Amino acid sequence: MSPLRAVLERLLRDPRHYQIAALAGLLAWGVLRLRFDIAAPQIAATLGAALAAQWACTKAWREPRFEPRSALISALSLCLLLRTNHLALAALAAAMAVASKFAIRVRGKHVFNPTNGALAVLLILHAPVWVSAGQWGNTALFCFAIAGVGLLVVNRAARSDVTLGFLAAYALILFARALWLGQRLAVPLHQLTSGALLLFAFFMISDPRTTPDSRAGRLVFAVLVAAGAAFVPFVLYRTNGLLWSLAVGSLLVPLIDRLLPGARYDWSARSTPLRPAKGRPHETPALAPAALRPVPVRVAARGA
Repeated sequence: MSPLRAVLERLLRDPRHYQIAALAGLLAWGVLRLRFDIAAPQIAATLGAALAAQWACTKAWREPRFEPRSALISALSLCLLLRTNHLALAALAAAMAVASKFAIRVRGKHVFNPTNGALAVLLILHAPVWVSAGQWGNTALFCFAIAGVGLLVVNRAARSDVTLGFLAAYALILFARALWLGQRLAVPLHQLTSGALLLFAFFMISDPRTTPDSRAGRLVFAVLVAAGAAFVPFVLYRTNGLLWSLAVGSLLVPLIDRLLPGARYDWSARSTPLRPAKGRPHETPALAPAALRPVPVRVAARGA
């Protein structure tokens, strides 16, 4: 096998490459076609701060190598969602998102989705930032494009169950509410054709490092997040329901893992359940095709 072919096959095996390409494409589309309110300096500051934080944390935690891919995913997600008039806050959000993967974890797993956690902290602190949820509009064709690219990503990461479970539960809540209030069915359909909703479903809630280990646990998690995402705007009359629901729901993942245990997600070539490793809980190994579904390890009897 030629070296070039080996490199290409390795790139195609790792779902993080799909996610980086998809997020970068969405950002380019938003800036060039939809005229997102984000300038090149903020994009540069966000990407630069994320990579710098990844490098600094790699040194501080004495990691064997610098891993930029997860930092790029967090930075691109922030570019798509975070809006502020201060470059320092954009850089701070990126640094917080990356650092949280190293510093905040339970049994080797991230507690919060890095992007979601950074946004939640800044909003709680009343920093002059906001989440631009309506910038995508409600163009059905564009939403289908996001859904198609996102479904590819979550299928490559073996987390389509939590995405589809969340969308089904959220749609059921919206349609039930519309029927209860006597609204036309066009109302929930309009709410579902949101670019921000699909971006959340395919690129945030599906993070393998923060979702429950078992399929049953992920479905429970998806329903809880969907219920919270509806409760915040319809009962509390607050914005950013998706963001707040995921932040609170992430705190329940350790409990869900304890009640509904499953094999830890593994992107290594050996397709074995990932055991928490000291010093490297945030890194994600490359994905081999056989690793899409965790396989239990058979332990030989003592003395065999």
